[in-house]
Amino acid sequence: MGVPALVDAKRAHAAGVQRLLESYRTVPDGAAIRLAKPTSNLFRARAKNTGTGLDTSGLTGVIAIDEEARTADVAGMCTYDDLVAQTLPHGLAPLVVPQLKTITLGGAVTGLGIESTSFRNGLPHESVLEMDILTGTGEVLTVSPTEHADLYRAFPNSYGTLGYAVRLRIDLETVKPFVALRHLRFHSLSDLVTMMGRITQTGRLDGVAIDYLDGVVFSAEESYLCVGVQTDTPGAVSDYTGQQIYYRSIQHDSGVTDDRLTIHDYLWRWDTDWFWCSEAFGAQNPRVRRLWPRRYRRSSVYGKLMKYEQRFHIGDRIERLAGRPPRERVVQDIEVPIERCAEFLDWFLDTVPITPIWLCPLRLQDDTGWPLYPIGPRQNYVNVGFWSTVPVGSTAGATNRLIERAVRDFDGHKSLYSDSYYSRAEFDELYGGENYRAVKNRYDPDSRLLDLYAKAVQRR
Repeated sequence: MGVPALVDAKRAHAAGVQRLLESYRTVPDGAAIRLAKPTSNLFRARAKNTGTGLDTSGLTGVIAIDEEARTADVAGMCTYDDLVAQTLPHGLAPLVVPQLKTITLGGAVTGLGIESTSFRNGLPHESVLEMDILTGTGEVLTVSPTEHADLYRAFPNSYGTLGYAVRLRIDLETVKPFVALRHLRFHSLSDLVTMMGRITQTGRLDGVAIDYLDGVVFSAEESYLCVGVQTDTPGAVSDYTGQQIYYRSIQHDSGVTDDRLTIHDYLWRWDTDWFWCSEAFGAQNPRVRRLWPRRYRRSSVYGKLMKYEQRFHIGDRIERLAGRPPRERVVQDIEVPIERCAEFLDWFLDTVPITPIWLCPLRLQDDTGWPLYPIGPRQNYVNVGFWSTVPVGSTAGATNRLIERAVRDFDGHKSLYSDSYYSRAEFDELYGGENYRAVKNRYDPDSRLLDLYAKAVQRR
């Protein structure tokens, strides 16, 4: 980034912060504070927002990239799509790039993003060197491991209830222009998890250093690990932004298949079809796909369609016309220790009629810990993602409640971006309630921001 462009970006950000603070001051005393956001990657059944949201119009860009230090200063509502577009020309990328283009830096840090580098780089908040956070008192504080460290540590998994990230300085890593992929088929979930654990522990497969690692379960007898290695070697690459569908390319009858993608297309391989969820809108039907404009094959479009469906209950109406019960939405990501992963998958496949299932190993890199999501540092976990619907049960959220109990039985944790049903006591035990309240009282003493339990569980 040239000097004039850098100066302009910093000025634009400073003006954006000023507009944010001015909009904060217009909110009446006692009224709740919220952001005015055009998009969201949350899937909770939420009450309708009321009041005027804070002006975030100037907080969506990349402020600066330092190639030598391999860092980026980024506005809190900058999307990873926009960030990656500026870092890749420098041969750099964030240490963890969540799967969907509209996820913002601030959202990934306060709401726990994850991706296929998480087995070696942890979660997005672990690469944050410092943040500027607008707190409930209307102050913008710079926080880091040594400055306002309690807020820095409690911010991940607080979902905007302790403040909003205005600026983040993050580490970047060097990347090569291509990714060589290898898809390994397994007929046994325990064999897959064993291999995943071996790669997570050593960082290697057959003596080769692995850069990316995730997996997909189609059934108990058909599952895959997808391992990726960065490379400079030029050559033909696949394109899954057209008629071909990435997750379908993973499936094969033999033991191993190979593929190649540009680094850009690898980072966004899941976005084109929202993993596999675009099927619900007909986007995977070859005839429909040919007519569906390429620019509209992306997660943000599917998300808008889903919200439209929920608003008018289209799915339930179709089920009723077909003489079937309405459906319960089960859109969740959970983490379990890798030692319990195969056992959890067996339980899930026997109990919940949802496939495919996404697997993403992770290993927290920071030994100090993150109190609002207290999973053990330097321990191997697996994120298990499942996103679909099931027939409704006898009580509201019956399947989601069943999964919550199972996750706890398997020594796991559940992300809070979707529907949750915990009691207050359970929630406090699982998500650092005592620590949260201490930080909340310090940085939002008048409760201008919503309480985390109210936002994650009660607000429906």
